[in-house]
Amino acid sequence: MRYLTAGESHGKCLTAIIEGVPAGLPISADEINLELERRQQGYGRGGRMKIEQDKAEIVSGVRFGVTLGSPITLIITNRDWENWQETMAANGPPAGHPVTAPRPGHADLTGVLKYDRDDVRDILERASARETAARVAVGSVARRLLASVGIAVASHVVNIGGVGISTPRPALPELVAARSFSELACIDRDAEVAMKAAIDQARAAGDTLGGIFEIVAEPLLPGLGSHVHWDRRLDTRLAAAVMSIPAIKGVEFGAGVAYAGLHGSQAHDEIFYLPGEGYTRSSNRAGGLEGGMSNGEPLIMRAVMKPIPTLMQPLRSVDLVTREPWLANTERSDVCAVPAASVVGEAMTAIVLAQALLEKFGGDCLDDVLAAVDHYRRRIAGK
Repeated sequence: MRYLTAGESHGKCLTAIIEGVPAGLPISADEINLELERRQQGYGRGGRMKIEQDKAEIVSGVRFGVTLGSPITLIITNRDWENWQETMAANGPPAGHPVTAPRPGHADLTGVLKYDRDDVRDILERASARETAARVAVGSVARRLLASVGIAVASHVVNIGGVGISTPRPALPELVAARSFSELACIDRDAEVAMKAAIDQARAAGDTLGGIFEIVAEPLLPGLGSHVHWDRRLDTRLAAAVMSIPAIKGVEFGAGVAYAGLHGSQAHDEIFYLPGEGYTRSSNRAGGLEGGMSNGEPLIMRAVMKPIPTLMQPLRSVDLVTREPWLANTERSDVCAVPAASVVGEAMTAIVLAQALLEKFGGDCLDDVLAAVDHYRRRIAGK
């Protein structure tokens, strides 16, 4: 399974094409739109989210609510296009004011140098996190495939602006339920109050905040991914996928950086065998990954998001035309988008897991995939 996205932040629409989804998988635009709505929510979001009401239109690859095995095309219309038709026109003379003050922390400066552009807007429109709406739509299709074999993916925010949670992670259904009552996708009510106060303080100062979110996927079959080549390792692929989200600067699995302070006798998850249950562990410091493969334990992954670099109190920069000191360009932006990023993180995780699932059990139709999964489960149960 592979996919491509296209479209600019203030262009007419975002488009995604997904290839390799087996025939026979039920797909609903309503399910996709629920995920798109989740991405738009969160305390600390900016004015753009008040304009857009993202809805996906399925224009190919699905008939009567079921995939055909052919490429699936999804389109998300940008409502704000009405205000940008001249500035973002595909044809005709240039319109609008060129952006010539690149923002520190963005793709702006490096992009104009690499692609030989004079207007930073030629770079920032595609580099914008707006593109991730298309990835969330793709991720919704991937989640549907994972759900067909009983795998669920969820996330929650564990830190914003240095304010962390103290509530232990509950079982996945309880986590999803607790998260749904929070404007920050946070399961710790006391921490959420403090996080909101930090966001309010940053907004008043014209500043922004980053944070950390955690992704959980379970129950995973052992053996997704492979140890035989570096690029087939599941942890490699998951890390790359989540790191591809704008503003993500770090990823860890399981104990992560805490491994640095542990002895080997403390770090690893001992193996036990229980009749009727098979192989099991009493801990999950590995985060469900060993040797580049899922080991059957829940996948636990955390991602660090830097503060958004578009500031209402702009940082110092240089004008590209005059080379004189200048304040960076200011675009409409969020104060904090960690909850939204967690939804994108879920989508990217679901995409990678769906790809790994199809690589191991792939078939042209869903029934073939399910039969292969069932055969594998019965085979490893006898080991």
